[in-house]
Amino acid sequence: MSLSADSVPVAPIPEHELLLLLLQIGLLLLMALLLGRLAVRLRMPAIVGELCAGVLMGPSLLTAVAPGVAEWLFPQEPGQMHLLDAVGQLGVLLLVGFTGVHLDMSLVRRHGAKAAGVSAAGLLVPLAMGLGLGLLLPDAMRGPEADTLTFALFVGVAMSVSAIPVIARTLIDMGLLHRTLGQLILVVGTVDDAIGWLLLSVVAAMATTGLDGGELVWTFGQLGLVLLCAATVGRVVVGAAMRLAARSEVRGMPIAVSVVLITLAAAGTHALGLEAVFGAFLCGILIGRTTEEVGPRRLEPLNTTVLVVLAPLFFATAGLRMDLTALADPVTALWAGAVVATAIAGKFAGAFIGALGARMSRWEALALGAGMNARGVIEVIIAMAGVRLGLLSTEMFSVVVLVAVLTSVMAPPLLRVAMSRVERTADEDTREQRALAWHVPHQPTARGSG
Repeated sequence: MSLSADSVPVAPIPEHELLLLLLQIGLLLLMALLLGRLAVRLRMPAIVGELCAGVLMGPSLLTAVAPGVAEWLFPQEPGQMHLLDAVGQLGVLLLVGFTGVHLDMSLVRRHGAKAAGVSAAGLLVPLAMGLGLGLLLPDAMRGPEADTLTFALFVGVAMSVSAIPVIARTLIDMGLLHRTLGQLILVVGTVDDAIGWLLLSVVAAMATTGLDGGELVWTFGQLGLVLLCAATVGRVVVGAAMRLAARSEVRGMPIAVSVVLITLAAAGTHALGLEAVFGAFLCGILIGRTTEEVGPRRLEPLNTTVLVVLAPLFFATAGLRMDLTALADPVTALWAGAVVATAIAGKFAGAFIGALGARMSRWEALALGAGMNARGVIEVIIAMAGVRLGLLSTEMFSVVVLVAVLTSVMAPPLLRVAMSRVERTADEDTREQRALAWHVPHQPTARGSG
C-alpha cells in the first residue's frame, strides 16, 4: 500500500536553515545580554543595550562593514526571518502577559477618579498631535500596505502610549514607588497602556479589512465582546485553571498553565482580527488576580526566563530591523526630529494639562509628564506590529524605535528634578516604613529594567 502525496510527512527544517537559526539566536542573545548589562551600568534602561545589539548586527553597521558576513548570517529570505520572528513573538506575548499579571488593579481603583482626567488628557493630546503629524509625513515613511488615514492613526497610537515596565522600574530605582505621585503615575500608565492595546487592535483591523463603516462597527463590537468575555467567562476559567494548577503535584504546573492560557488568549484575539498582544495582556490581568491563591513565587521561574532570555532576544530582533543610516538623509532626519519632538511634547502637554485640571501643582504635573513619557518596551512592540501590518517603512520603524530609546533615557533625570520639588507627606512615610518592615523594597515588574 503506497502513501499518497498528501499524506507524506512534512520534511523537518533543512540543516542549513537550522544552523543559521541557532547562530542567530545565540549571537543576538549574547550581544543583547552584554550590551543590556552595559546600559544598566551606565544608568540607562536595559532595553537600550538590547536594541543596540540588533542595530550593530543589522544594516546600520554589520551590513556596511562586512556585507558578506551579514548576508550569510542574516539572509533576507522571508522563511529564515520568519523563524527568528516566531521565537521573538512567543517572547513578546509572554512579556505582555506578565505585564498584565503584575498590574496592581487595586491601585487603579484607589486612584481611579483622579487618574481618569489625567489619563484622558495624557492619551488624547498626543493621539491628536500624532494623527496630525501622520497626515503630514511623506509617503516614503509609510509601509507598502498603508493608506494615509490608517497610517496617521497608527502614528497617533504610537505617540500616545506609555510603558508601564519602564515607568515601574524607574520609580523603583529612584525610591519613588511608595510616593503617592509615583503610584498615580503607575495608575495613569496602566490605563493608557490598556487603551493603547484597544486602539492598536482597531488600527490593525482597519489595516486588514479597510475603512468600511460596517467593518469598524463590527471591530468595536468584537472588542466589547472580548472585554465582556474576559470579565465573566474568562475570569472564571482562568481562576479555576490556575487553582487546579496550584493544587497539582507536578512541579511547574502553574507555569505551564499560564503559558497555555496566555498563548490561547492571544490566539483568540488574533483569530478575531485583533492584536494577539491584546489577548495576552487581558489574560495576564486575569492570572494576576489569582496570585494570592497560586503564589507569585511559583510563576517567578517563567518570569525570569522571559526577562533574561526571550525579551532581550525580541528586542535584539527589533534592533536588527533598524537602519540608522537612513537618518543620514537630511529630509528623513528632519522628519525624524519632528516625530521625536511630537512624541515628547504631546505626552508632556497631555499629562501636564490633565494634572493641572486635577488641581495638582506644577511640579507634580511636570513629574507626571516626565514619568509618562517613557515609552520603552511598549513602543517597540507597537513598532513591530506596524511592520507586520505593512504600515511602516524601514525609516519610520527606525524613528519610532528611536523614540522608545530617547524617551526611556530622558525620563529618570527629568523625574528626579521634578520630584525633588514635591513635598513628602506623612502617608508616604508610613507607606515606606511598612514596605521596609516587610522587607519588600519594591514591587516586581514585568520587565526588570526594560
